[in-house]
Amino acid sequence: MLKGYNGAIVRVDLTTGKISYEKGDEAIARKYIGGVGLAAKMLWDETTRDMEPFSPENPLLFMTGPLSGSPVPKSSRCILAGISPLTGIYGQAHSGGSLADELRHAGFDGIVVQGQAERPVYLWVHDRKAEIRDAGHLWGKDTYEVADLLQKETDAKACPACIGQAGERLVRLAGVMNDGRQGRAAARCGLGALMGSKRLKAIVVRGTLPLDFHDESKLREGARSILQLFPVKKREDAMETHVTMFKNFFTFGRVPVKNWSEGVFEPGYVYPEDMRKATQMHCKRCPYECTESYLTPDGQRHMVWEAWGPLGTNCLIANPEALQEAYTLCNKYGIDAISTGTVVSFAMECFEKGLITKEDTDGIELTWGNHLAMIEMVRKIGEREGFGELLGEGVKRAADRIGGLASEYAMHVKGLEMPAHDPRATAGLALGYATGSIGAAHMEASGSQNLENWLEVDQPRTSPELGFPVALGRFDTEGKGAIVAKTQDFGCLLDSLTICLFLSLHQWVQPSHYTALLNSATGWDMTPEEFMLVGERIFNLKRLISVRRGISRKDDTLPPRILTHRLSEGGTRGNLPNLGVMLNEYYSCRGWSEEGIPTREKLTELGLGECLEHAII
Repeated sequence: MLKGYNGAIVRVDLTTGKISYEKGDEAIARKYIGGVGLAAKMLWDETTRDMEPFSPENPLLFMTGPLSGSPVPKSSRCILAGISPLTGIYGQAHSGGSLADELRHAGFDGIVVQGQAERPVYLWVHDRKAEIRDAGHLWGKDTYEVADLLQKETDAKACPACIGQAGERLVRLAGVMNDGRQGRAAARCGLGALMGSKRLKAIVVRGTLPLDFHDESKLREGARSILQLFPVKKREDAMETHVTMFKNFFTFGRVPVKNWSEGVFEPGYVYPEDMRKATQMHCKRCPYECTESYLTPDGQRHMVWEAWGPLGTNCLIANPEALQEAYTLCNKYGIDAISTGTVVSFAMECFEKGLITKEDTDGIELTWGNHLAMIEMVRKIGEREGFGELLGEGVKRAADRIGGLASEYAMHVKGLEMPAHDPRATAGLALGYATGSIGAAHMEASGSQNLENWLEVDQPRTSPELGFPVALGRFDTEGKGAIVAKTQDFGCLLDSLTICLFLSLHQWVQPSHYTALLNSATGWDMTPEEFMLVGERIFNLKRLISVRRGISRKDDTLPPRILTHRLSEGGTRGNLPNLGVMLNEYYSCRGWSEEGIPTREKLTELGLGECLEHAII
């Protein structure tokens, strides 16, 4: 058996109830590694141009990589993928917590779910076995309740990955939540709605089997070396670093304010110091705690910046208790807090401009800063009730339905709502949003900004191995096409290993570090150059899945407000991204046509001959 892999994937057909176990293929593993890479390969092979996202044949994938569950820092990510019900193109989402570790220790590298069950079911996966169980008693319950019940039914140490009521009701903003009240979420792209369409309430995983690496001693040594590269080495320093970073977001003008129409949020970063801080949350083997955790009168609550921005500053809400309440509701219903905040801020602007009234919003005053209205709208989205049913379709569909100037206020790329970082703050981020494989995704786009001078850090903002020995100015246009392309490729590799991109896709970690770790795990002799070629192959394949479904240059754009509206205040005042120029450079670096389609020459170079029919000559 290939070292570093379990060599088995669970394949479930919910229509027939059949479960099979597929063996791994070393040639495919070397070509795509795992995680996102293997998911893209499967989606290319098993989906078609016209397949509807809610079709039973649309596969829902849960994938790990050869470093998942290893001693390597930040190696506890699980990748979910499928054709997105929200965008209609390639969709993926990431989740931390214990799901990837449990799946690997259960003896599997991934799960593929197709078909549609006649009644609600869940999948119980444990130590090289999988079984379909009835979930009628779970249907209609929130993710916290489901997690508690399933751990009692299966194993107290099992990891439940489940949908809430939103996924059951096919709300297109629905995600998949795991680890119960810890609120770990594979939230983007509406994959929870895909799971709900299959009547699959949950996947519960528990594993006790050992992992088999080629040279575990060398792998542990490499893991210790990687840990020393991260700027945060002590967990007690993590929270201070976390808050400092958020304050820098305000200083440099990358915070979304009033549906991205203003540059300053007067209250600043509202940190709930009056709440008693609980133990900080982090994923296994991670030195950094990206989730703030507090004890409130009704128990422990959590908050992350990606929810704080869209639900808070973007709606002009500075009430930390209200934001935590809204975020908790998102997690319990199983909806994407990023998309939810963005669609609520859109609705507030439509309300302000008179495009909708209280008659449309079920009598709710959707005014800026109204935290009670925001919380109620989150509930309505989760319940798919009243005006919440429209907002739950996503901001693009909601704008199309409202009509008039509503599309001017709909902040999305390719149908995916924009996250909590204003792309006018760094040109690389703007280009990364525009060209992202799933749309505006902060993780996929985050690598380029780490080679731009916008934040005070101790480490040099350069990456010699990627070919960037000198940092560029954050508003510079020239050179950003190359930076974005290379960091997207590197990000695909991390997503395939699977390693959390946060703090990994930064200037202090180079491809050679992770190539060495991969070789220690598998026994391969891959070079950093070969490693990067795999990343380029994966990104191109993800692109081709969406090209097959109609994506081209026309879709590699940003909302009109980002391209035309200059902010008058804040650290980004006066700046607009020159997207057209950057796109030309980006396509040239990629070896794509002027319309953003990979060429036959590029696909041949990448070993993607099976995709040539969709290339430009």
